[in-house]
Amino acid sequence: MHTPPSSSGAERTGGSSVRIGALVPLTRPGWAEAGRQVLAGLELAVGEVNDGGGIAGRPLELVVRDTAADPEKAAAAVDELARLGVAALAGEYHSVVARAAATRADALGVPFLCSSAVLDALTEQPTQWVARLSPPQSRGWRVFADFLFAAGHSRIAVAAQQSVYWASGARILRDCLTPRGGTVVELDAGALSPSALCDALVDSRATALLLLVGHPEPAVPIVRAVRRDPRLAEVVIGAPAGQPEFAEWAALLGDDGASIPFLRYLPERLSPLGTRAETALREKLGAAPSFVAFEGYDTIAVLAELLRSHGTDRARTAASWPRVAVEGTRGRIEFTRTPGIGVWQWAATPIQVVDRDPAQPDRFRVLHTG
Repeated sequence: MHTPPSSSGAERTGGSSVRIGALVPLTRPGWAEAGRQVLAGLELAVGEVNDGGGIAGRPLELVVRDTAADPEKAAAAVDELARLGVAALAGEYHSVVARAAATRADALGVPFLCSSAVLDALTEQPTQWVARLSPPQSRGWRVFADFLFAAGHSRIAVAAQQSVYWASGARILRDCLTPRGGTVVELDAGALSPSALCDALVDSRATALLLLVGHPEPAVPIVRAVRRDPRLAEVVIGAPAGQPEFAEWAALLGDDGASIPFLRYLPERLSPLGTRAETALREKLGAAPSFVAFEGYDTIAVLAELLRSHGTDRARTAASWPRVAVEGTRGRIEFTRTPGIGVWQWAATPIQVVDRDPAQPDRFRVLHTG
C-alpha cells in the first residue's frame, strides 16, 4: 500500500485538499499493468482538475491503495479510506475485488465510482452509493457472442478457471448462443495441463476456444500450446476479458498473441477531450494508453463535476448520480438504472471487438461493434 503525493497543479489551489480514494491492483497476483493504466488516467485527470483551480479552490488529492486482486484487502482499504475522510472512492479493475469494495462502500455510505469492473452483480442489493463506467458483463459479452455467431462459430469451447466472474461469463455465452443452436463446452483450465487441454479441445470439435482464465498464467501457456498443435490450426482463440489489450501480452507471446479477438471499451473516434488525453497519457506511460486508462480519466472527470456542483458531502454526492452529465474521453457520460443491475450505470459505454493485427501486432483491428 502506498499514498503518492498530491497530483500536479495542487500548488495553484488553496485550502485543505478534497481526497478521493483510489483502489487499483499494483502488485501480483493483481493484474499490475491494468492497475498502472487505471492509475495513470486517474492521476492525469486529477492534475488537470488542480491546474483548473481544484474543487472550489481546494486541491484534489488522490489517496492510492493497492488491492493486489485481493477482495479482503480491498474491503480493508475501503474501511481505511473512509476513516481518512475521502469524499468518494474510484477505480478497481478486477470484478470480484470491485464487488467487495462496492459492498463495503455501500455499508459505510461512501460514494464509489467503479472504473473498470464489469460483473453484473457488483452489489447484492440495489444501492444509491455505487455507480459504474464500464458496461455490465451481460452487455459486453453478449456483443462478443454476437460476433462469434456472425463469424460462423456455433460450437464454442471455454477454458475456464473457477471464479464468479468466469462462471458468469460462461453462463452469458451459453444463454446467448444456445437459443440459436449453438453449444458451449467447458474445459477445466485448473485441472488440465495445456497439452491435455489441447487434447480435450480436439475431442470437443469446437471451432473457437475462449480464454476465461488469468494472465499471464495460465493464459499464455494455453495460447502457446494451441498455436503449436497442428490439429488446432483452424481453431480461433478469443479472450473476451481483454487480456490482449496490454503490452505485456504482446511482449510475452509475440506473433502468437495476434488474431485473438477481445472486448475493448472505446468508440470509433475519441472525443476532442479524449484526443488530448490520449496524447498526455501516451507521454505519461511512454506507450499508447489502453482503454483502461481512459476509464480512469473519465472516473475523475465525473467525480470532479459532482464535487464542484454538489459539494463534498457523501450523501449529496451519492444522490446526484442521476443528475450528472459529463463530456468524457469516450462520449457523454450519464447514469441510469439498468434492469437487473443494482448500481447506477453508464448505459452508453462504447463496445468493440478487436484483435492485434498479425501483420503488425502493435496495431489493433476493429472486428465488430455493439
